[in-house]
Amino acid sequence: MLMFIYGIQLVSLSPDSSVQHRIVKLDMIDMDTIEVSNLNRQFLFRQSHVGQSKAKVAREAVLKFRPHIKITPYHANVKDPDFNVDFFKQFNVVLNGLDNLDARRHVNRLCLAAEVPLVESGTTGFLGQVTVHVKGRTECYECQPKPAPKTYPVCTITSTPSKFVHCIVWAKDLLFAKLFGDKNQENDLNVHSTDAASSSEQAEDAFERRKDEDIEQYGRRIYDHVFGYNIEVALSNEETWKNRNRPRPVYSRDVMLNGLAQQNGNIFGATDDPSSVSAMASLGMKNPQDIWSLMENSRIFLEAFKLFFVKREKEFGNLTFDKDDQLAVEFVTAAANIRASSFGIPLHSLFEAKGIAGNIVHAVATTNAIIAGLIVIEAIKVLQNDTNNYRMTYCLEHPTRKMLLMPVEPFEPNKSCYVCSETPLTLEINTHRAKLRDFAEKIVKAKLGMYFPLIMHGSALLYEVGDDLDEDMVANYAANLEKVLCELPSPITSGTTITVEDLKQELTCNINIKHREEFDEEKEPDGMLLSGWTQSSSVEKDDNKSIDNGGSTSNASQTVPVDSEKNDEMGSVSSGKKRKLSEVPDAAAQDFSSVADSDGSRNHKKLELVDDDDDLLMLDADPGINKKKRLQ
Repeated sequence: MLMFIYGIQLVSLSPDSSVQHRIVKLDMIDMDTIEVSNLNRQFLFRQSHVGQSKAKVAREAVLKFRPHIKITPYHANVKDPDFNVDFFKQFNVVLNGLDNLDARRHVNRLCLAAEVPLVESGTTGFLGQVTVHVKGRTECYECQPKPAPKTYPVCTITSTPSKFVHCIVWAKDLLFAKLFGDKNQENDLNVHSTDAASSSEQAEDAFERRKDEDIEQYGRRIYDHVFGYNIEVALSNEETWKNRNRPRPVYSRDVMLNGLAQQNGNIFGATDDPSSVSAMASLGMKNPQDIWSLMENSRIFLEAFKLFFVKREKEFGNLTFDKDDQLAVEFVTAAANIRASSFGIPLHSLFEAKGIAGNIVHAVATTNAIIAGLIVIEAIKVLQNDTNNYRMTYCLEHPTRKMLLMPVEPFEPNKSCYVCSETPLTLEINTHRAKLRDFAEKIVKAKLGMYFPLIMHGSALLYEVGDDLDEDMVANYAANLEKVLCELPSPITSGTTITVEDLKQELTCNINIKHREEFDEEKEPDGMLLSGWTQSSSVEKDDNKSIDNGGSTSNASQTVPVDSEKNDEMGSVSSGKKRKLSEVPDAAAQDFSSVADSDGSRNHKKLELVDDDDDLLMLDADPGINKKKRLQ
């Protein structure tokens, strides 16, 4: 990203002759390629670079004005096995600009294990921040728990939507996934009627294409099922609508009187790239900021549906929503708008719908430039061992105390942090019902962010991930995953302690188990509750002022989170012993660290935003600089 590239030049030109801070090695990691939407804020890139590796193009651009710097670009994912603790140990500082919580946590842990300072950063619109994290001296990135993601019960999404975001979630994670995604994945869409008196047509799986049914007929039948028949089924429950506005069923015959409109554009677009296929182009519609009428949305829906079959049927079964997939965005926008129309919810333009679906906060180039400068300033301090002047600086939208930049001293490590202080956690779980798989997926991977976990009870190894396992071990661990906790070879019951490790992250966590019989399905959909990871006791909390904007791996069959992993979390800033939170202006007490660029994210699971559009820069200064001294 731009902020890192400018940081290279300024660090290498440090005027402090007493510390020889010439950059001798610089590595950049970014798995993304340049898109047109990047050009308005990432100034090293030009139109001719579209489609090329960001890291490689950035290297070429920087070498033109700093030819003596050694730069190694990696077009790769920062979570790849090659980027391990030993890799991180070679650097004097790491500059982080990742766009999702999982990747940020991963880099935080690797920096802690390698004892390398981390400069975190992020922007969202006019807001941004830069923070410094040094092991043992300041809090780590995970010292303060991130706010829980906003979730909605699936019944709200499927039956009683009241906001446009509900319609987007329905269109993206239920309808799109049902039609084009994994057919074996659980889905809460009503696929057939349970009424024995229903016609045979509605009693069958409505989403299965019939023999000799052409694409247009199939598309209209899907349209009528999800926007007409399903709404009528919902209306049959009179109790639901006593205090709600009743929705209106919409059928294709009511809005498409003359059949599908003839194409006014090019059905295949100017390129054979599948992601560039466009229903708008096919129908001659150009402005993404127009709010389409119900008829126009219906035309887009049916045209996009047809184009998926004509051009992209080979991808079926593996498709997931991607905000950079034009046809997917068009389909989801049209479907969400038709559903919104049915429920009396205002319609939105494709531009607005894409922002909601990808949780996009549009980037402001000046904010990026300000944060870039702040990254450089903090990197220089780290390289100069100027620990007393480290600052966490927040860029505000409106002046506070006549300031738009709010610097605060870094906070001390949180003694209850399970990552850097290794404080035990407590897990309430029904040990008679929950399986080891539930624990591994919902707690170890989803909550603790461990990708290569090892689970132990005492000296008994219950589960392990690795490429060097023999077949018997793999089979044994697979069998353990399907066993109830209390029936494992070394039973897990109330009062026992489980040790979980991630060998790649060099992180160990102890979890105390507490048996609990019942859980609230609405508030605790995972059927378990992890606690013990709390804000440090010195924090004087006002009422909850955190912005609820987080990603999730919750089971969509119970709750559906608002997709925001590209804006993965915006949590309240914690205070250490040096400063009270009440002394920091409200506007500055927001952590915008994982908020993304304006182009949103690729979603690989339900509403988990999670793309790993990883931008990472490591600086290795003169070998004479003693890294360990800086951490003492």
